Amino acid sequence: MLEAMNVARERNTSVVTQLVTTGAANARDIAVAASNEFGVPLCDLDSVTPDLETVRLVSDKLLAKHRVLPIFRRGKRLFLAVADPTNLHAIDEIKFQTSLGIEAIVVEDDKLQKAIDKTLEQVDNQIAALSEEDGMDLESLEVTGGDENPDDKVSRDDVEDAPIVRFVNKVMLDAIRRGASDIHFEPYEKIYRVRLRMDGVLKELAQPPVQLAQKLSARLKVMARLDIAERRVPQDGRIKMKLSKNRAIDFRVSTCPTLFGEKIVMRILDPAQAALGIDSLGYEPFQKDLYMKYLAKPQGMILVTGPTGSGKTVSLYTGLHILNREDTNISTAEDPAEINLPGVNQVNVNAKVGLTFAAAMRAFLRQDPDVIMVGEIRDLETAEIAIKAAQTGHLVLSTLHTNDAPQTLSRLVDMGVKPYAIATSVSLIIAQRLARRLCSTCKQPMDIPKEALLKEGFQDVDVGNGLKIFTPKGCQSCTDGYKGRVGIYQVLPVTETIGRIILSGGSAVDISTQAAKEGVWDLRRAGLEKVKAGLTSLEEVNSVTVE
Repeated sequence: MLEAMNVARERNTSVVTQLVTTGAANARDIAVAASNEFGVPLCDLDSVTPDLETVRLVSDKLLAKHRVLPIFRRGKRLFLAVADPTNLHAIDEIKFQTSLGIEAIVVEDDKLQKAIDKTLEQVDNQIAALSEEDGMDLESLEVTGGDENPDDKVSRDDVEDAPIVRFVNKVMLDAIRRGASDIHFEPYEKIYRVRLRMDGVLKELAQPPVQLAQKLSARLKVMARLDIAERRVPQDGRIKMKLSKNRAIDFRVSTCPTLFGEKIVMRILDPAQAALGIDSLGYEPFQKDLYMKYLAKPQGMILVTGPTGSGKTVSLYTGLHILNREDTNISTAEDPAEINLPGVNQVNVNAKVGLTFAAAMRAFLRQDPDVIMVGEIRDLETAEIAIKAAQTGHLVLSTLHTNDAPQTLSRLVDMGVKPYAIATSVSLIIAQRLARRLCSTCKQPMDIPKEALLKEGFQDVDVGNGLKIFTPKGCQSCTDGYKGRVGIYQVLPVTETIGRIILSGGSAVDISTQAAKEGVWDLRRAGLEKVKAGLTSLEEVNSVTVE
């Protein structure tokens, strides 16, 4: 017995395992003896099916380290299969991790290891239930984080569990394959869900066990090189996933503490979007010509406006892609830079060190720029510098958050910009929305009364010519009858007449009335044109524009 204890100590294993392995004792006899000696219940593992939800309460590393197996849970008590009931260290560690009382149950040592291996395999398969991409190794997928310095002192045992790694990588790959724009990891009291935003609508992808909430959030934060010990304040980071030698996808990661854990949202940034070309964005021919005309001007300001997720960044980068030539010096200030565009000098603003939009623009103006892009005009200081740049021979592109193009001009006045500065610098405003595109395979015509069509805003001439409206149906190649999205645009050039309205203190309504006289389509009219063309449905346009 003494010899077995010494060998077990050298091999860092238990005495029971050493006795059974060497054949010095029978596993069944040891289990019966231990049960009688210590008054611990005896159980035959062949007759028990461990509850997988309960097994997930304990990390894989602890199960392997101590050779124990959670069998089931009753309230605040966790019943733990052990071969050696004297291993109090294992019981204490698991009690600390789970915050549950531990009830030990003696089992045969030889059956225990087989049961642990089998159960962990079942857990692994259930977590990675989503089908894997052919030829894609989810564990060895090359993923790198952002620019933050990782904290090497933080223990990462939990977040490097193989099932967690595979599950997170699979979700990211699945989101890319489905064309999602965002991934939402959301913890609640009794459930944990993962949702994808596809074509602007959230769809549930998976519901991993709620016990994995902290492991999943920690894994994502390690990938983005965020502080995994800080759970009280929001954090922002970045992940780059290399899919092949020529293609890499960026993920912008945002964490936010909620009642039951950290919600993490990942925005998928595909550089290929900027190279799609202006023809694929959905501009009407005359709107495209206006955009191209003002992009070709050597100075002035082009503003793109719309809510978050309406495609403003893609519109701006499409313009930058057109302007990106050898003879043009382009600089951008963004928070953060979403799409990497070779040939463009991109700067991430960092308010913590004083690198604001305004500070970045001042630096740009000292470096002989031709084109400046500001991610967003948020305050008066940034607006004034952008306007001065537009007035002194530079082309400036930026975004604002307003409902439509005329309101953008009023918003600048509200920020404190002088009306004469707006009238002499802003040359073009583009308001936009994204509507889901009807699936060309399954869309079907819809019979709508003439009076209803006229009430929706269609013209008599349209209705009289046999207007055909399509509605979604749904098939295997689309999502609820839609596949992809199409832009709806209001392109408003600041003409001399509109400039005079601004100078005289006119309202957004005055500007809108004059724009309509000059032939500018509002968002509603542009949306109805997409319905007439069969690109989207009337209900979709109603959801993104005002009647």
